[in-house]
Amino acid sequence: MPTVRSLAAHEWPAYRDLRIRALADSPDAFGTRLDDALVRREAFWIERLAAGVASEWDLPLVAQEGNELVGLAWGTINPSAPETAYVVQMWVAPRGRGLGCGAMLLDAVVAWAREARARRVMLSVTCGNTPAMRLYLRAGFQPVGDPEPLRAGSTLLAQPMRLDL
Repeated sequence: MPTVRSLAAHEWPAYRDLRIRALADSPDAFGTRLDDALVRREAFWIERLAAGVASEWDLPLVAQEGNELVGLAWGTINPSAPETAYVVQMWVAPRGRGLGCGAMLLDAVVAWAREARARRVMLSVTCGNTPAMRLYLRAGFQPVGDPEPLRAGSTLLAQPMRLDL
């Protein structure tokens, strides 16, 4: 049975590797491009995870099956607008799909947002990513507004979604 847990700062190599696996497996699901992630220096990954772990405004999570990390999610809240939490990274490896990892990761971010007294959780899903869209709809997220470009210069569109808490 998979488990979900927070990452520790010293796990930055595992976070980096998982994030690169996610970008390689699902390049159309993220605003970050694989090529950009591959050239980031070690210091970027160390600082990114250490800052996230230390902050009350970030929640870096992984799904684990046995000894293997099979998913990741990152929740964040802008301290100047604490009524809204965001899911800014979400991915489950092919090995973890169908085991409930996505729902477990999403549930953990939503529970954290509730504890932080956020009023809503926002995310974006690439248009045409039917499995992810189904996951978010099952969790109660609803599309809001019009689809927007996935990243600057992209023809891919992402649908913003919101869950009111």
